[in-house]
Amino acid sequence: MSDVVEKYFERIGWEGERRADVATLKGVHLAHTRAIPFENLDALRRRAPSLDPVDLVAKLVDSRRGGYCYEHNSLFSLVLEALGFGVTRLTARVVVGADRIESRPRTHMALLVEVPGEPGPYLADVGFGALGSLLEPVPLVADTEFRDAERRHRLVHAPEHRGPSQMWVLEAYAPEKGGGQWEAQYAFTLEPFEKPDFEVINWHIATNPRSPFTQRLFVQRVAPGRHFVLVGRVFTETKADGTVRQRELTDEAQARRVLEDEFGIVAPEGATLLP
Repeated sequence: MSDVVEKYFERIGWEGERRADVATLKGVHLAHTRAIPFENLDALRRRAPSLDPVDLVAKLVDSRRGGYCYEHNSLFSLVLEALGFGVTRLTARVVVGADRIESRPRTHMALLVEVPGEPGPYLADVGFGALGSLLEPVPLVADTEFRDAERRHRLVHAPEHRGPSQMWVLEAYAPEKGGGQWEAQYAFTLEPFEKPDFEVINWHIATNPRSPFTQRLFVQRVAPGRHFVLVGRVFTETKADGTVRQRELTDEAQARRVLEDEFGIVAPEGATLLP
């Protein structure tokens, strides 16, 4: 595993410490989000990507590809555990744009990380393909604003949750929305989920014709002060101050160029990218 971890660190450009402390957790998390893009090219072809560690390394580390949440956070959890962190794999309901938390299924994977010597765990997530994603992990503390790199997040408790476990909601501050406002990103509880659970969810999201990931292209990349996203034909660049630029792609050749130039992704031969 040590060779894999070193290859991973080379991929994300991490030259810092290899130890289980908060500084390393935050640094590796940020480096991962800036180095490995979010993308759904396998699901777009109705193929469930493998979550086997060997395949994750081959795709996200060795090749010019990215992945979606199950791939990113599965790989990240393996690295964290090799460094000595404790990791609990969680499921979450993505609630961006939803009227009710209960209207969305648990289809997102996030991580609860125990840091040796620290009083409480951290929420970590390198695989949320949205502008409100975490750039660095945040302590599992309610009603406190955290600044992670250029972004602002907070955790709150969901009101009137009916289940036996407390429901947490990750919120992101959106400066581009009406002069700035807090927006819910996803909701989760703390009970652990295991590899077989994510195998089932992964297969469903990648093959169900009603899944958003089988219907159109989703690609995301984070850079210092900027966020790039391609949804279908629309390429959007959002700066840290909320400034937004958009353009629409016209054909497959242009889409492949944008993937390579803006996201560092080489699309598989024969893949159809645009509707």
